[in-house]
Amino acid sequence: MPIHAFVDETKVRGLTVVTAIFEPRDLAHARSVMNSLRMKGQERLHFKSERDSRRRQIMTAICELPVVVDIYDTWPATTTREARPAVLHRLIADLASNGAHRMVLEQDDSVMHADRRTLYESVRAHGVEGRLVYEHLRAKSEPLLWIPDAVAWCWVKDNNWRERAKPVVRNVVTV
Repeated sequence: MPIHAFVDETKVRGLTVVTAIFEPRDLAHARSVMNSLRMKGQERLHFKSERDSRRRQIMTAICELPVVVDIYDTWPATTTREARPAVLHRLIADLASNGAHRMVLEQDDSVMHADRRTLYESVRAHGVEGRLVYEHLRAKSEPLLWIPDAVAWCWVKDNNWRERAKPVVRNVVTV
């Protein structure tokens, strides 16, 4: 079954890219759960802006979803500019081998042009042109981007938060 991947990153300690992976049959339910976690007036969840009690509540809900998370850590990469293309190439290779159909990256206008070039090259190099679709979206328009945001924050914060994220983490890859 083709999978869908939702990608976000943190630049707190080098570059850590987190990918939340779902089977298509689970997308609607997962979006509903994530949307239900928004507070009144909140457009999206952004983990760094939440109180700890909310973070615990959100992570509990994420850990109950049918999601697996892969983490790509570049520490100690020299620069994000050098690390990002390497991570994207590795991510595309992994998604290609796992039968991914769609990848959504949180839109960051400062890297979008370079991302598109890297993704274009990588999709072709791994033979998934026309089979793996990728796009950049703003987090407020795709609730499943809130999951890699939350896991990335936990992963680099400290061991207590990392432990909260571990139930959904499938792989940690150093690039």
